Amino acid sequence: MTDLPLAEFRPRSQVVQPEHRVERARCPAVDAHAHLGRWLSGWAGRDGEWAISDVAKWLEEMDAYNVRAFVNLDGRWGAELEANLDRFDRAFPGRVATFCHVDWSALATPGHDLVKDLAASVRAGAAGLKVWKDLGLRVRDHLGELVLPDDPRLGGLWSAAGELGVPVWWHVADPVAFFQPVDGRNEYLELLTDRPDWSYAGDAFPPFHRLIDAMESVVAAHPRTTFVGVHGGNYAENLGWVRRMLDTYSNLHIDIAARIAQLGRRPRATRDLLLAHPDRVLFGTDEIPPTGESYPIHFRFLETADECFPHSLEDPPPLGRWTISGLDLPDEVLAKVYAGNALRLLPHLEVRA
Repeated sequence: MTDLPLAEFRPRSQVVQPEHRVERARCPAVDAHAHLGRWLSGWAGRDGEWAISDVAKWLEEMDAYNVRAFVNLDGRWGAELEANLDRFDRAFPGRVATFCHVDWSALATPGHDLVKDLAASVRAGAAGLKVWKDLGLRVRDHLGELVLPDDPRLGGLWSAAGELGVPVWWHVADPVAFFQPVDGRNEYLELLTDRPDWSYAGDAFPPFHRLIDAMESVVAAHPRTTFVGVHGGNYAENLGWVRRMLDTYSNLHIDIAARIAQLGRRPRATRDLLLAHPDRVLFGTDEIPPTGESYPIHFRFLETADECFPHSLEDPPPLGRWTISGLDLPDEVLAKVYAGNALRLLPHLEVRA
């Protein structure tokens, strides 16, 4: 066995312990990080197709998990926004809140007003603004220069979101390891070997900490704008940093989407964070496509004290070859994380038991 490839080494733990499969959330939930439209359909090998083919049937299936409402982050702008609003928000009032994007390519046109674009999307019915990681990593201005999130030209956009009363769901940067050399010390070596386009190591991209510092600068400079730092506050590897941000900036919230692998390997620190800021953490999954298959793992993570269980249905798990442990959150905290916090930020959503 000395020549066994590491990729084929998949040991099975022999630890005997309690196991609780949680098929249904203990209280009604809002998935505050969902992709229901066509924007990311290519990731599932379905370019140009809707992530949800039969919305009414899908909502019934989600009811079985006790997930009652969704934040759809695929609205984009213009005709695509209208198509999303027609398909979800207007057809199923209270069940879906669709967010818009702004067209960053407009930065290549000097003088273009992104604030007007955002205002038009909000008038159309967008419930919030989704900002993706392309801002800071790939978006360039008319001179071909990379535009960072704290660029002074974007100050009016961040202020406008607050003035228009819409929150900003913000994906600032990917995991820290994505910015490090893809070598034998990278904890996401397997994933980045399979997806080299997800690596941001090297001089072509800003360092991770330049992006995360830009996020703090923007949050600090716009206290009247509500921000949700998605993916565990965009820095799930460093909960001390996340805790400091939540302690310092009352306009900042976080979600747990696509980061239970990170959060669950530090369950005590994660639980302490949620107990310290139960009003500022949102449930979400970022499951693509949104089948609901990952919900029982998320419910187990939030609701039970189980230890050392898989954070993914895939073998090996793409986001790390380790197990996670549950948070065993109290009911009053679960109610806020599952739905209460999202409903406060997005009051036109409705959750019925």
